[in-house]
Amino acid sequence: MSAKEFKKGLEVCAGSAFEIEIDAIATDKSISHRCAIFSLLSNKPSKIKNFLKAEDTLNSLGIAAALGAKAQWEGDTLTITPPSSLSEPDDVLDCGNSGTTIRLMSGFLSSIDGFFVLTGDKYLRRRPMKRVAEPLRSVGAKIDGRDGGNFAPLAIRGAKLDGITFDSKISSAQVKSALILAALNAKSPSVISEPELSRDHTERMLVGMGADIKVADKIYVSPMSKPLEPLNMSVPSDPSSAFFFAVAAAITEGAKVTLKNLTLNPTRVEAFVVLQKMGAKVEFVEKENVYEPIGDIIVEGAKLKAVEVSENISWLIDELPALSIAMAVAEGESVVKNAKELRVKESDRITTVMTNLRAFGIECEEFEDGYKIRGGELKSAHVTSFGDHRLAMSFAIASLKCGGKIDGFEAVSTSFPNFVQLLSKITQVREYEL
Repeated sequence: MSAKEFKKGLEVCAGSAFEIEIDAIATDKSISHRCAIFSLLSNKPSKIKNFLKAEDTLNSLGIAAALGAKAQWEGDTLTITPPSSLSEPDDVLDCGNSGTTIRLMSGFLSSIDGFFVLTGDKYLRRRPMKRVAEPLRSVGAKIDGRDGGNFAPLAIRGAKLDGITFDSKISSAQVKSALILAALNAKSPSVISEPELSRDHTERMLVGMGADIKVADKIYVSPMSKPLEPLNMSVPSDPSSAFFFAVAAAITEGAKVTLKNLTLNPTRVEAFVVLQKMGAKVEFVEKENVYEPIGDIIVEGAKLKAVEVSENISWLIDELPALSIAMAVAEGESVVKNAKELRVKESDRITTVMTNLRAFGIECEEFEDGYKIRGGELKSAHVTSFGDHRLAMSFAIASLKCGGKIDGFEAVSTSFPNFVQLLSKITQVREYEL
């Protein structure tokens, strides 16, 4: 993304110790996406409270509507009424910048009768889709796209598929979820495995809706014999979004933040566990457990020490850019390994994070599957978001130590529309036009 394409920037002043309770964290993006898509598996209306109204999740909801669903808002409650049968749309289905939308919808639509075309913005059209398309093609899905089907737009001729037996070489919640959605409409049972358990919202939510899914050493999926029960849930706050403010507290000695009503799913809070290993005081307070364990996380600042991160990478892949800020101020050399997946996110997050850290005066080294960061003193810098929302927010948090400017801050609207409002509660910020 060139500087000419940026529309907005954010200037962040250096901050000081703070104590704050935040109960307005953006609700969970991953769960909101799944609510929009999974509602199509029922024949009754789903009621979802606190669905995230951000660009990415609204794209998933828009596609559900294009397939025949009706979405109605009443206050903070969204009712999604599925159609009696899915409509074949008369236009392409626009996923915007959302990799979750295009990959999960690829799995869902590949086993539905009809013709569908999925596309997105120019950044999404550069992201690889073969990791989802190839396993689906192996069981009979008809998916075509640019460069041998590796890039969107994707043209899908949906039909009932054979049972899926697939041993994934990567741990990816998006890949796994796409396969599970296809398996629910397959002709026979499916078995799916991955190297380590990736985030498991899909399995938890579908089981809660009555799907016959069993998780042991592998994931066993039986085809639906009837429509699933509708969703009736309140979307918890997003720990991936909350983590930016956890890092803000952790890198500020004397600071304390209480993050309210988050999902405490173990596959979603690994980054907080790493922060705890680095020396921050982190407390988990569970309050309920229906579809997901939900509660508060309290983080207090401390002098941080370096850490090596090489396991459960799929559990904290989205938080690694923010975690790199904690590593940048920690004592010693931190190392991230086995994280090649970072290269196929909204930006190549290995290269872009390293680029911006160097601008902030931090010594770091890039590897094919990770990086090394030598902790030091951050220096004020003017960087870009590279069109990546998590990069933009991570370096806004870095600026709390020294001040800084981030061009391309409009990217944040895809996942965390009130981020700037919350950040302004702990330091001075100024938005500017480009």
